[in-house]
Amino acid sequence: MMRTRQQSKTFEKTSGRSLARAALSTVAAALTLIMSVEAADAVTLDEVKARGYITVAIANEIPASYTDSNGEVKGSEAEVAVRVLDHMGIKPENIQWVVTTFGSLIPGLQANRFDMAAAGMAIRPERCQKVIYSEPNSTYGEGLLVPKGNPKNLHSYEDVAKLGTVAVMAGASQLKMMQALGVPEDRIVTISSNADALSAITTGRADAYAAAYATAADLAKKSDKVESASPFKDPLINGKVQRSWGGFTFNKDSTDLRDKFNEELLKFAKTEEFKQILLKYGATPESIAAIPDKSTKELCTE
Repeated sequence: MMRTRQQSKTFEKTSGRSLARAALSTVAAALTLIMSVEAADAVTLDEVKARGYITVAIANEIPASYTDSNGEVKGSEAEVAVRVLDHMGIKPENIQWVVTTFGSLIPGLQANRFDMAAAGMAIRPERCQKVIYSEPNSTYGEGLLVPKGNPKNLHSYEDVAKLGTVAVMAGASQLKMMQALGVPEDRIVTISSNADALSAITTGRADAYAAAYATAADLAKKSDKVESASPFKDPLINGKVQRSWGGFTFNKDSTDLRDKFNEELLKFAKTEEFKQILLKYGATPESIAAIPDKSTKELCTE
C-alpha cells in the first residue's frame, strides 16, 4: 500500500488515512499516512528493495506533483516516477510520498529524509553541487500570475523589474532571475508555496507571481480575480533566453539509485505513455519534443 508522509519546515507530522487506487494512470495505488519520522538512509536500489519501500518527496506544486482534496498524489512528475519505479521493481504501494515545501527539498535530500524528489526541479549548476539529478524529463518556460485585467501591464520579468512587486516561491529559480534583472529585495515577496500565490496577488501584497508557465496558468484557473499574463515573453539574462529543464533529484551518495532510475526513465521517455502523461498535465508537443535537447551534464555546467 502506498503511503504518504507530511513534512513542515521544522517537523514532520502524520495522520492516519489510507486510500485505495487501482489504476496507475491516477498515480497512487493507495495512500496511507504514517506515524513515524525515520530517515531514508538507502543509497542503492538493492537497499531500497530490502527495506521494502522508497520515500519520494513532492512540493505540492501543480502540475508537477501534488495532493488533491482527497489526499491522492497526482501530477506529471509523480505519475512518471510511479511508472519508472514500477519498471525498477518498486510497486506503487511501496512508495511513501513525503509532502514538503519546495525550499525543503534539497536540504531534505542532503539530510536523507527521503530517497528522491519528484518535483520537476530545474537543473541548475548551483543545485548540482548539492544533489544529483536524473536526466531531464521536462522542459518549461516562465510565466506570470497577475490580477485580473493585468492593471500594471506586466508581460515579462523585465516589466516587473521596472515596475511592481513580485512574489516568488522560496528556493525557486525565479528568485535568482529577479535578482539578475536587478529587482530590489524590498520589491520581492517570498512565499512558501504556490497556494500562497493567490492571496499574495488578491490582497495586493504583490503585483505578480513569477513561476513556471504551467504553474501560473493552472493557478489562474482557481480564481476569477487573477489571470496568467498573456502575451508573455521569457526573460533574457546575460544574453540568454531563460528556459528550464527539470529532473528528479537524489542525495549525492545515491548514485546507484539515480543511475538505475535513469536507465528506466530514458526507456520510458521514448514511449507514447510518457508523452500522454505530460500532455494531460499541460505540456505542449513542442516542449515534450525539446526535452532531449539538453543533458544533465550540460545543464550542470552551463
